[in-house]
Amino acid sequence: MVYNRIRIPYVVVVIDVEPIRERFTTLASFLDERCRRLLAATEAFAAGYGGIAAVALATGMAPSTIGRGLKQLAQDEPTQRIRRPGAGRKPAIVKDLTLLPDLEALVEPTTRGDPQSPLRWTCKSVRRLAQTLQDLGHQVGRTLVAELLNTMGYSLQGNRKTKEGDSHPDRDAQFARINTQVATALAEQQPVISVDTKKKELVGDFRNNGREYRPQGHPQEVRVHDFLINELGRAVPYRVYDLAANSGWVSVGVDHDTAAPCSLPGAGFAVNSIRQWWLNVGRARYPNATRLLITADGGGSNGSRVRLWKRELQKLANELGLVVVVSHPGLRRGRLCLPAPASGTKSSTGSSPSSARTGAPSRSSAIA
Repeated sequence: MVYNRIRIPYVVVVIDVEPIRERFTTLASFLDERCRRLLAATEAFAAGYGGIAAVALATGMAPSTIGRGLKQLAQDEPTQRIRRPGAGRKPAIVKDLTLLPDLEALVEPTTRGDPQSPLRWTCKSVRRLAQTLQDLGHQVGRTLVAELLNTMGYSLQGNRKTKEGDSHPDRDAQFARINTQVATALAEQQPVISVDTKKKELVGDFRNNGREYRPQGHPQEVRVHDFLINELGRAVPYRVYDLAANSGWVSVGVDHDTAAPCSLPGAGFAVNSIRQWWLNVGRARYPNATRLLITADGGGSNGSRVRLWKRELQKLANELGLVVVVSHPGLRRGRLCLPAPASGTKSSTGSSPSSARTGAPSRSSAIA
């Protein structure tokens, strides 16, 4: 028996690894671990048979890594994870079991707020906490301390004025009564204003917070010390706020914050601010008004014990022909000033006017 030998031709394909190496080297610095693995798997898939070995030779990656990349490419739902679950560096609180208790011990003496509240805050900075933990032998930085404090429910905040001292047992009832008075007046379309003296400011070329655009290297030159300039005095803003219209009026005095008479005859600085608001804004806004309700705090030029304030309010009521009612928090009753009768007889007021010594004349200007 004679057998014929049949030769089956086959083609040997040689994969050129240089183009693969160039493409991988160009993009590798811009990719993370997962993207580099997927790029190598893409090159191996495109190369076909022997692609894994060729890409491993071109990139230096392990063939098993390229194989994991091919499995990820074949997944129906690609994942965003760079490594599989459980891989990577362990958290610091897992490697250092005393880190969290030591951090809690450092911030606990300065913790404020309700322990049951979901938000707590500390007044120590993360840099100081990190330095103290490092002194205790922990390998931490300020970034890790901030992350741990955030997970523990802390936030960095400044102090806050919360201790008011003793309060009157009827404090809530007093404010409820004032609120009822204000609501009634607003329902009757009667004017309701809130008055108060704001922060005094020195007048002159003094330093103020904030910045403005100027030529580079040429800042605005101001005084080194904040001493009063006697020729300019202080600016004393007195605020009148119209509750119904949600608008304000500010009179700026340049001398004293008192209820003393200003340059206008018989007008106090505080009361004159109310007068200017009424003459310029109030009477046009409330043409049918018969009563003016004023809410004010119990101190300063409009204090509840300042008799000059009461006297000037009575003069204002007589001048405008309005019933002026003043409510001070802390008083059992509000102050009532009735306008003087047209016949010129003496009117009934909440308190009898008394003489009071006045200070130096104040000059005021109104700013809407």
